Amino acid sequence: MADTAARLYLITPILEDSSFAPQLSEACATGAVAAVLLRLAPADERTLTNQVKALAPAAQEHGAAVIVTTQAKADLAAIAARGGADGAHVAGDPTLVRELRDRLKSERALGVGAIRSKDDAMTFGEAGVDYLLFGEPRPDGSLPSLESVVERASWWAEIFETPCAAYAPSLEAVEPLAATNAEFVALGDAVWSHPDGPAAAVKAAAEILKRQEASR
Repeated sequence: MADTAARLYLITPILEDSSFAPQLSEACATGAVAAVLLRLAPADERTLTNQVKALAPAAQEHGAAVIVTTQAKADLAAIAARGGADGAHVAGDPTLVRELRDRLKSERALGVGAIRSKDDAMTFGEAGVDYLLFGEPRPDGSLPSLESVVERASWWAEIFETPCAAYAPSLEAVEPLAATNAEFVALGDAVWSHPDGPAAAVKAAAEILKRQEASR
């Protein structure tokens, strides 16, 4: 069970170039972001590596770790290492998770999402991932119910040591997800589409997390 406030984990839209750097920097300049998942559009490995090199400093300069993922058939371990990222993230594939764990060793973090069942979650935990992500948008853009994500994150956080992140589709969802004792609350469109900009959204979410911690 977490004994500190959950931290913020931001998930970018799917990025085709490095033009997202200003928004990323604005969000992370708040100092409240623990990590960012860069979702990169399919491209060749050199292009993907160069994207990471261009985007990662916008987050890392403000103390946020940068994790990379892509649906391209690409060498994520090499892209993360050559691009200067802090880790890699994959959809639920036990074979790929084990392969990346062996290659990344302890030098870079490994996360996993698209987790379909509790059995799958336990399998990934046993494979040595550094965190599990619950409730993120599916490939078709749909979302699991908030109630199901709260249930899954609560179950995991109560029993297992490996950290988890719970995806909040809105700022209103941050509080119930933080109450699960998940180590991270993940945010995507709720930050990037906020009418007052990414920094305002991050600050609002950070305030919710502080209030949640104070109420324990």
